[in-house]
Amino acid sequence: MKTRSLYLAALMLGFISWSCNKSDNLKAPGAIQETLKASINNGVIALTTAMNNITSSAGYQILAGPADLTTKSLILSPLDTVTHSILLADIAGIYDYKAKTITQGHRSILSFFTKTANNTQMVVRLPEQKVTNSRTLLRYTPSDTLLSNDYVITLSDYQYRFKYFNGFNYQLASAINVRNVDAGILKVTSSTNLTSGYHFASEFDFPSGYVTKMQYSSGDTATSLYAILNGAKTLYEEKYTAIKTSASSWHREKSFSLTIGNVLIERSLIPGQSSLDSAKVYVGGVLQLHSKVEIVDTTLTDPVDNSITSKKRELKITFDDGTSQTFTQLAGAVIDNIYALFTSMRQVSFATGIVDWIAWDVYNSKL
Repeated sequence: MKTRSLYLAALMLGFISWSCNKSDNLKAPGAIQETLKASINNGVIALTTAMNNITSSAGYQILAGPADLTTKSLILSPLDTVTHSILLADIAGIYDYKAKTITQGHRSILSFFTKTANNTQMVVRLPEQKVTNSRTLLRYTPSDTLLSNDYVITLSDYQYRFKYFNGFNYQLASAINVRNVDAGILKVTSSTNLTSGYHFASEFDFPSGYVTKMQYSSGDTATSLYAILNGAKTLYEEKYTAIKTSASSWHREKSFSLTIGNVLIERSLIPGQSSLDSAKVYVGGVLQLHSKVEIVDTTLTDPVDNSITSKKRELKITFDDGTSQTFTQLAGAVIDNIYALFTSMRQVSFATGIVDWIAWDVYNSKL
């Protein structure tokens, strides 16, 4: 009898457990499946939090910093058929900013920086004031001797290969520290040649865990991508792809997608046809049958970068209840912040310019 009672108790416990699990599973879809409007609003909230964190960080001040430092270039002879290379090993060492008076016309940046030690990486140390007011970088004032070299760029990768009238390949990876605080890691790759066109990609990893990425390519298959991540989680991503159907044709849009939180909006070419399908919208991977998205180009079509991020495209979203709003209206001020962020990421002028200038001068001194 005791054995039978224990058996019945175990059976009832198992049934109760199964019932609870089944009930939870039935509730799960309803709990996960938000309305489209609520999902977009939640995505905007998470994105706004991310952008507030990013724009208040030291790393963002670097990305959005001065753009008035012009990168030097080497003038090559048309008879020069050599592929030139400047690699990390060629410029490795520790370079410290040393304020000094330059009386002659020679304004090599190495007149202001001194290689103070050998190193397997390239380390550039200069005062933060010379960064925030970069017009004074090559200008001496007596008070410069009181400045501390508290802005540090440490390169773990540098490759610059170029050939007369044949384009270039460029790659840089650097960690940036300001006043003994890690500001982030900047990665840049770019290239150009007559065959494949122009390619550019930049990524900035913030110490907080946020990552921003952008890509741009202008070849036969033109692409643009903008993304903001929190670790491995995608908060925002926009992709645009266009293709040439013949050597003389303009680019034709092939696909477009926008992800914000758990909402995905996408459209692509109809298989076997040259026209685009209507845009589809998904929430948590579920196709929304009663919502509608219209894609409107707000400027003349950009063959390479027809995106919301670059303010050349808009979305009109009609929800299940029949009301409509544009994506810009839903996103509010955060869309302007995203535009400014990725504009800065395309330029990254000072962070790369100061390194490139030193690299050119080191390279020229060895010719």
